[in-house]
Amino acid sequence: MDLMRDLLDSEVVDRHKRDIGRVDGIVAELRPDGPPIVRWIELGGRTKLRRISRFLARWVRRAPCRIAWKDIRAMGRTIEVDIDAADLSALHWERWLRDRIIARIPGGG
Repeated sequence: MDLMRDLLDSEVVDRHKRDIGRVDGIVAELRPDGPPIVRWIELGGRTKLRRISRFLARWVRRAPCRIAWKDIRAMGRTIEVDIDAADLSALHWERWLRDRIIARIPGGG
């Protein structure tokens, strides 16, 4: 499997098939005595921005949403994970933005 090609920008859905976002980064542990081990996939603007500019990414305070590799159930056109999107603290900001800003824009809600 080519992680960069097969995972980056893939859609991620929770156990209820609800959209969580897209894979913006892959976190691996480098080991001196063996190959790297993939630990997490990351979702969120900070991770995506870090791929472009580490300097700009420092300005984004919100931490990326990390999903443990062990929680991935299936990989295909979408990445299915064994978590509930409602439990992800990283998505609270998106819900706040939707409810307080987007919903008040005519046609936005």
